[in-house]
Amino acid sequence: MKHTTLVLALIFCSFTAIAQNKMRPVDELINKTEPGWTLVQKWIHAAKNKVEVLLCDTAKAKDALYKTQVTTRSPMGAIIYSTGGLLIDNGWIRILGSGSSKLSRTLPDWNKGKSLNEFGDTPSFLLVADDVVGGFFAVNGGKFGNDIGKIYYLAPDNLQWEALDMTYTEFLDFCFNGNIAKFYKNLRWKNWKAEVSQLDGNSAHNFYHV
Repeated sequence: MKHTTLVLALIFCSFTAIAQNKMRPVDELINKTEPGWTLVQKWIHAAKNKVEVLLCDTAKAKDALYKTQVTTRSPMGAIIYSTGGLLIDNGWIRILGSGSSKLSRTLPDWNKGKSLNEFGDTPSFLLVADDVVGGFFAVNGGKFGNDIGKIYYLAPDNLQWEALDMTYTEFLDFCFNGNIAKFYKNLRWKNWKAEVSQLDGNSAHNFYHV
């Protein structure tokens, strides 16, 4: 509970900093004494589900971190600064980082024009991940209700934002250890694993009834 509260506070402070349009320089966002990546790495190594860590470019990582305005002490900042993104369960879920050849979208650039017009604006939500069937995961910044910092899911079958009642850290735990097959029980097909593993991280499968 203490760790969850800390993460929520870090996310809230980040939203507040952007709201005030006082963007901190990237050096102030890089935490060298308590880097969150050390903790995230432990979670990945102990994960039950397959997690692929995408390599990142240092310059692009700094740029993405600056645009997002989160510190590397937080799991979100750690993933942005230390990875090009994470591919979960053979690429079924894509957690955004600072971009890579397999997942070229960065977290801040993917949000521009959707949750904010310009970097420095107040985001009412923040897109942090998506999946291969066209679903989106977002951190609530006020758009969906008073549960600031909680994850919502835009389901591809009904196009409605659904509250998942989990923080970003808890979402990571779901991706690393949760029952993903149960969550997507009606959206997987016979040979999905082989097909999804070959799919570009910027593409998705569309389904329709005939």
